[in-house]
Amino acid sequence: MGGLSGAPERPLIEYLLDRAESTEVAFTYLDCTGGRDAEPRDLTWAELTRQVRAVAARLRRVAAPGDRVALVTPQDLTYVVGFLGALYAGVVAVPLFAPEVRSHRRRLVGALNDCEARVWLTSRGAMDKLTDFTTSAPVTPPDQLLCVEDLLLPAEDADLLLPAEGGERVAYLQYTSGSTREPAGAVITHRALTASVWQVAGAYQVDQRTTCAGWIPFFHDMGLIQLMCVPVFTGARSVFLQPLEFIRRPIRWLRQLSDYPAVFTAAPNFAFDYAVTSVPASARKSLDLGDVRVALNGSEPVRPATVRAFAEAFAPHGFRPAAHRPSYGLAEATVYVSSAGDEGPTITTFDRDALATGTAVAAETGTELVSVGRPFGQEVRIADSKTGEPCPDGRMGEIQVRGPHLARGYWRQPERSAETFADGWLRTGDLGVFHDGQLYITGRIKDLIIVDGRNLYPQDIEETVADAHPAIRRDRVAAFGTADERGEGVVVLAEPVRGQEVDFAQVSKAVRAAVSAQHEVALRDFLLLPAEDGGVPRTSSGKVARSAAKARYEAR
Repeated sequence: MGGLSGAPERPLIEYLLDRAESTEVAFTYLDCTGGRDAEPRDLTWAELTRQVRAVAARLRRVAAPGDRVALVTPQDLTYVVGFLGALYAGVVAVPLFAPEVRSHRRRLVGALNDCEARVWLTSRGAMDKLTDFTTSAPVTPPDQLLCVEDLLLPAEDADLLLPAEGGERVAYLQYTSGSTREPAGAVITHRALTASVWQVAGAYQVDQRTTCAGWIPFFHDMGLIQLMCVPVFTGARSVFLQPLEFIRRPIRWLRQLSDYPAVFTAAPNFAFDYAVTSVPASARKSLDLGDVRVALNGSEPVRPATVRAFAEAFAPHGFRPAAHRPSYGLAEATVYVSSAGDEGPTITTFDRDALATGTAVAAETGTELVSVGRPFGQEVRIADSKTGEPCPDGRMGEIQVRGPHLARGYWRQPERSAETFADGWLRTGDLGVFHDGQLYITGRIKDLIIVDGRNLYPQDIEETVADAHPAIRRDRVAAFGTADERGEGVVVLAEPVRGQEVDFAQVSKAVRAAVSAQHEVALRDFLLLPAEDGGVPRTSSGKVARSAAKARYEAR
């Protein structure tokens, strides 16, 4: 479905240089450090261009084309300048993060050791923590540890020529979140980056009048593209927060959406739930969400209940339900694959028994799925995961993608690259189906649970479990298959709500009854894992890590 794009092929940095004389505000960082109210810190296009040139000039003195330069700075304006400076210098940027959150350190160590970055870029405020990190973590220190602020003196060679080789040069390594296996660096070329931002801008109708607002981490593909690269491509203004500021006070995200015009925002499904449950009605009174043009919901499964709850909570404050845009993408596609259009979310009920046999049949009762719309500027097909043959509409299979936005492969992993990028098609590992021209995601191939010849989808079981008892923390449930002498069975690990007395026997009874009634399967085992004991394993982007949960269960 969909067609190959007519995407432009200019390197992204050229779009920045086009605005080198503009005094319009390009990026606004809402500084909430120290618990203060958000204090805007602006960079105009002219200021941004000057700083990017200065950083690029100095990077060329310490790194050669193809060398990796790691971004280990907090999510502020230094990150924007450092990343774009690396693109301009012709080195390979590696968007990571400062070692601020201890639970993310393993991922940071793994990515740094894998990419072997000779140069690290950080900010003055993060230098002490980074110095401690390099002495205490099992990571090879860089040849150069540089503060972006120290590189901002006027560059002697400010009129730098762009490196040769054009779009085929590697722009950056996008490390995957590791929800199914160890993180790997997707190799993103300049051509793929331009194609992807063109697709996003076209799919969501972003232009220079748009405000790209949000808090998604820059080290995550969705945050990097939506909050940094699409603004550079289109001339839109970017207004961003640090991710932890949203977690601490979710009203800050909603104020962004209320305070700025023509907003395009993006967040994973849990954030929409969190906004509904954590922002009291009294705090919503001052919000005007009438100019939210697009609220992209992606990066994790989109739940029908979330779509309805967000509309119910915020439609009285101007939010248009059609602005909610369920979407699908992945790092190997630079980010974008498909999205709902101007019609907004489409929720379809499918016959549960038919889904269990791999066929999507609309029904009055059964399993509700949210469509992730249609592709834009690329080809998407459903293929039999065993034979590779294309599937007709209504038949479930692996989602495969082809287009100019695809990664070149995985950094220094030729076998995995050959397996994933075959014959020009990206094998996503995701199960899906086209129904009435729209794409529906049904699960991950490697997560699929088969019991007595029936396909069971872990996210369906997880949703049933989350709804079974109020003591279970939503989005902290992992379901996976296990095999023993009795054959394949289902195990569920769940995290209880913090600070609440839990009667395990009562919760277990409710969960087992709900799973049996909804999915006609008896759980092989059910465990509650309190957060203080590590909880349910998650990736750095917040997704439940089912493979890690299964490994923890089997290692007991």
